[in-house]
Amino acid sequence: MAKVLMKGNEAIAEAAIRAGCLNYFAYPITPQSEVAEYLVKRLPEEGGVFLQGESEVAVGYMIFGAAGAGERVMTTSSSPGISLMSEAISYIAAAQCPAVFVNIVRGGPGLGGILPSQGDYFQATKGGGHGDYHLLVAPDGVQEAVEMTMQAFTLAEKYRGPVMILGDGLIGQMMEPVEFPDNLKTEPSNKDDWATNGMDTRKSKKRNLVKSLFLDPTELNNNNLALKAKYDQMKREEIQFEAYNTDGDYKVLITSFGTMSRVCRTAIDLLKEEGIEVAMLRPKTVFPFPEQAVFDAATKKSCKSVISIEMNMGQMVEDVERCVKGQRPVEFYGECGGDIPSPEKIIEIIKKMI
Repeated sequence: MAKVLMKGNEAIAEAAIRAGCLNYFAYPITPQSEVAEYLVKRLPEEGGVFLQGESEVAVGYMIFGAAGAGERVMTTSSSPGISLMSEAISYIAAAQCPAVFVNIVRGGPGLGGILPSQGDYFQATKGGGHGDYHLLVAPDGVQEAVEMTMQAFTLAEKYRGPVMILGDGLIGQMMEPVEFPDNLKTEPSNKDDWATNGMDTRKSKKRNLVKSLFLDPTELNNNNLALKAKYDQMKREEIQFEAYNTDGDYKVLITSFGTMSRVCRTAIDLLKEEGIEVAMLRPKTVFPFPEQAVFDAATKKSCKSVISIEMNMGQMVEDVERCVKGQRPVEFYGECGGDIPSPEKIIEIIKKMI
């Protein structure tokens, strides 16, 4: 298929339709509102359902309802909106229902600003709501956002839980050539064993009950053990990362993700022209985190130090420090006002380290 020039938000919307998602509920918030603008036109053409809720809180429970019925469903929002959905996301995780959430991150805390940020890393990777749960979370650019959005529905159904695409304002707003691979679309998994889609529909006399309330302590513990087993399986099977310029000897290892990693890649290429070797380990999934890959890259004999470069005040760096286990010094550089550090700024920082 030929590539099409699309804005990131619109590409995510089209990717969801091509992945078989015909149910979308949302509430407008900058910088992701183009997703809803796109889908309000496209979903009726495909026989789908679009509904704007009265708030993000309401949207969260619309998603819960559709997911509980076994339908492929998605919402998109940005930072404060995801905060308002956090209770529903916790319920969906506990009830073991598949759903896809897209967070096009803006600056915070509070209302913050509408420019790009990576300040929601903690929220996404540590659960965000209450209780013992995780989201399978990730993109680097518009093409990767397309592929990960399409994969997200398959993963949500595989693990029967919420999956989050963690983008940022720049990925949502930038335009790049993209293609939509047909081989990422999958048929819906068998939902008759658990979905509340009606006994007549299933030709069954068995009631399916979707719930997150477990008043018996043994039942609650067992449900949490079942969730933990899923998260452990994710750690074994779903880790994705990119190792950039790690084949040779390098003195500094950069860890970065999303938009910031694109800037770091440019800086690494420019440093290479000067004869300075720097490598990067870029997580594509931030949960599960590529722990062993970070440790191996950081402890390579030539590597003297590690720096986590992010569009926040220091979030992923905590996971990097945990993975490096004190074997190398770990430094941090970040900005979070909406301005994205330039390759020249990254080069200046690396040269000071060396």
